[in-house]
Amino acid sequence: MEKIAVIGAGAMGRQIALQCALNGLKTVLNDSRKEGLEQAADFVREHLDKRVAKGRISSEQRATALGNIELAPDLAAAADADLIIEAIVEKFEPKAELFRTLDRLCPPQTIFGTNSSNIRGSRLAEVTARPQRVLNIHFFNPALVMELVEVVVHPAVPAEIIEEVQAFCRSIGKTPVVLRKEIPGFIVNRIFRALTREAVSLYEEGYASAEDIDLAVTKGLGHPMGPLRLLDTTGIDVSYLARVDEYEETSVESAKPNRLLKDMYERGEWGKKSGKGFYIYGDDKAK
Repeated sequence: MEKIAVIGAGAMGRQIALQCALNGLKTVLNDSRKEGLEQAADFVREHLDKRVAKGRISSEQRATALGNIELAPDLAAAADADLIIEAIVEKFEPKAELFRTLDRLCPPQTIFGTNSSNIRGSRLAEVTARPQRVLNIHFFNPALVMELVEVVVHPAVPAEIIEEVQAFCRSIGKTPVVLRKEIPGFIVNRIFRALTREAVSLYEEGYASAEDIDLAVTKGLGHPMGPLRLLDTTGIDVSYLARVDEYEETSVESAKPNRLLKDMYERGEWGKKSGKGFYIYGDDKAK
């Protein structure tokens, strides 16, 4: 693969794009929002400057990475990409509309990946004329740090596409795992949701503070970060919407989001990105 396009310049999209650029791939980062691209540009420069200052990359590598990224407000800039990774809002209809548009723009050989942590690639494949080239390529936040990528396939995806996507992941310094059957939440998030569902229940029912729940998990289970702090980091909005989607698709009661998560989502308490979640950011006090 020589050219990658990432659609959506939010927290995940801009990191995925920069990871590709740092590893020598020509990368288009598209977003229809002017402010989204401006924020992404600031993030890219600041991140690269910090790496240079810490001696992790050279000034020449910084310049090369910057040269590999094209910030594009027009989706047509992605038309000649070998692989497109979608990283927009975690809702089915906007993703489906994007894939319909991309299907018209791109040649038949382009592979479409969705970074969705919950929405199955087979659902998005149905809106395209290339179901054999549509699958989940799920990165973890922060994508510049986390090594794992979940590659989730459905019966229409042939072995050569799976191998090609795995090779792409390795080429940008990631470790892919393949799910050969689709299931909402995949591997990591199914385990994560079970853990955080119980942690949120303990908190909302008043059994312990957020800090003590997180401390118990880090010291008792050896996790590097507690479940409530991790929810704040990944985004309350992302977790809530993914759980809603799984519940609506499966009707499994255990998939239904905690009432507290719904309330926090509606109040805009989305964690670190909004300044408040289970913790208040800035002075780092627990709620």
